Amino acid sequence: MNQIFDFFLEPYRTASSLNIFLEILAVIFGIASVWFAKKESIWVYPTGIISTVIYVYICYQFTLYGDLIINIYYTGMSIFGWYMWTRVVGNYHLEISRTTKKDKLKALGIFLITALFVILVYIYFNRFDRLTDYFDTFTTGIFFAAMWLMANKKIEHWSLWIIGNTVSVPLYFIKGLGFSGLQFTIFLILAYQGYLAWKKNLDSKKQTS
Repeated sequence: MNQIFDFFLEPYRTASSLNIFLEILAVIFGIASVWFAKKESIWVYPTGIISTVIYVYICYQFTLYGDLIINIYYTGMSIFGWYMWTRVVGNYHLEISRTTKKDKLKALGIFLITALFVILVYIYFNRFDRLTDYFDTFTTGIFFAAMWLMANKKIEHWSLWIIGNTVSVPLYFIKGLGFSGLQFTIFLILAYQGYLAWKKNLDSKKQTS
């Protein structure tokens, strides 16, 4: 048991109190954001923006360039999603739906372009030499595509979160960000619950239509 605590806490022995506090704060708001997403609540975006802005700073401090890019993108996409979820045109407002073939191609395009961009960033900084860099590139592409699908209320975004979070849990522990590793463990559970909740919502609308 002590070895587990040592593994979890060792990276924080040399971390500043500010960085520890900010990571905990980002984790709290990040978990709240996913919880609100599960409930299809607009609060997913303001809480998410707070979390991602903090993570931009943290990732810069730890030279996690892929994650830094993710969180800059998250912030911008959260603003876009906030607009999309609250926009009302006549009697139309955005509802949960499944992806079309066009949506899938767009999501794939976002994944590939993002992964290529992250690879180029790592190469530029002479950092693309660790196994974690490859996983970081993969999860960045997955999360970019997932965030775009979420902004458009596509249920498949939960599947991408599940894949990305599964990879991110051990990745963050390896990076020495234990609180974030714990956060992504909770994200993984909430993503599965979120998928079931959105599927139930979608199925009920089909039955009443």
